[in-house]
Amino acid sequence: MLNTLAHKKTDISRQVVLPFKKSLEISFQNIRVRFFRSMITTMSLVLAVSFLSFVWVGTDAANGLLATGDPDLHQTLLNAGYDLEPGATSTGSSAKERWIVILSLLVCVVGIVNAQLMAVTERFREIGTIKCLGALDSFVLRLFVLEAGMQGLAGAGLGSLLGGVAALFSGLIRFGFSAWQHISWMAVVQSIGLATLIGCLLSLVGVLYPAMVAARMQPVEAMRVEQ
Repeated sequence: MLNTLAHKKTDISRQVVLPFKKSLEISFQNIRVRFFRSMITTMSLVLAVSFLSFVWVGTDAANGLLATGDPDLHQTLLNAGYDLEPGATSTGSSAKERWIVILSLLVCVVGIVNAQLMAVTERFREIGTIKCLGALDSFVLRLFVLEAGMQGLAGAGLGSLLGGVAALFSGLIRFGFSAWQHISWMAVVQSIGLATLIGCLLSLVGVLYPAMVAARMQPVEAMRVEQ
């Protein structure tokens, strides 16, 4: 009797546990089906991350000019509005810019949470169906996290590139070719990469609560909801 129960338990586990590749495939298909909603969610992330990348790459350009020690370039930075202390080796970002970046990222996270909660509401029947078919809570949670991860990677990558390019051209307009001649391109790559990483993390943080709501949903209750 015990052997029979153990055998049945093993069979059930094999039925409900899907490979990671299949979860990735299902998540990608869900994004394709809801492409326009996914695009709207991603655009908020693109705008927030692009502004973050713009500020950081702009700071890298200014630091490159400051590192030359040229008095004329130092005066150019002062004229451009940079608050430089005597002997400063880094321009940094202003308090105003930092607060704007923080607020934009917070608004982005709130927008992602709201959009994902709406997505959970729209997918009540879908979630109930897959849970009735034997899907575990962890599987539902994995689907939402994978979708958010793909959206976050695409949105943050695009936003950081757009912001970085915009900052480089802004530096070219404000400081001339000196901005490109003295800039540390390694620092630019690091700034863009870090902005992308932060954008991905924001996307994952924003989906955690909606994903847990979806995972804890009772199948019977989800199937009773009228669309």
